[in-house]
Amino acid sequence: MRTLLRPTTVLLAAALVFLSACGAGETTPVEDGSTSSAAPRDGGGDAGEDEGGPDGEGEAPTSEADAPPAEALRFVAPTVAGGEFDGTELAGEPAVLWFWAPWCAVCRGEASVVAEARREWGDRVTFLGVSGHGGPTEDAEFVTDHDLADFTHARDTDGALWSSFGVVSQPAFAFISADGTVQTVPGALSPDDLDSRIAALANG
Repeated sequence: MRTLLRPTTVLLAAALVFLSACGAGETTPVEDGSTSSAAPRDGGGDAGEDEGGPDGEGEAPTSEADAPPAEALRFVAPTVAGGEFDGTELAGEPAVLWFWAPWCAVCRGEASVVAEARREWGDRVTFLGVSGHGGPTEDAEFVTDHDLADFTHARDTDGALWSSFGVVSQPAFAFISADGTVQTVPGALSPDDLDSRIAALANG
């Protein structure tokens, strides 16, 4: 004799199966391929904090960036005055690299600021100019016209040196700490901003 199940019994059994499947730790994928709780995030705690990078703290893609320590210093480049400059000479000491182009109006306006900073901090921090997008004659005239000959200026003839520091346009700065950490800052800097950054290097 076949037993007939009442409709209410069937519905109750189906509900129990559904609840048992959904109640145990639902997970959702996260960016690193692992899983996390499906509970909504409230933005608090460590998990909700930005880790920095181009989008961290509202920074634009062209904002400050850190380059791999020491790697960027492995270069040899011709200088505006003649001869060559070996980037490894900067290892173990604080340094400021200023990236400029001879036809750049902003660079021309900033040249006196850099020259003054070098006069103030040159005994504690090494300064290196890095020209780009210009020929030997134009580069030499820029250095002479703006009284910049008291520190070395390397010539980036193929763009590789600028690229190694993450520089895509002029002017820009790279601040190198004694431990080899490189921080690249695009754009011009005010005298006060430049001075405070150099002071941090010198006293770091």
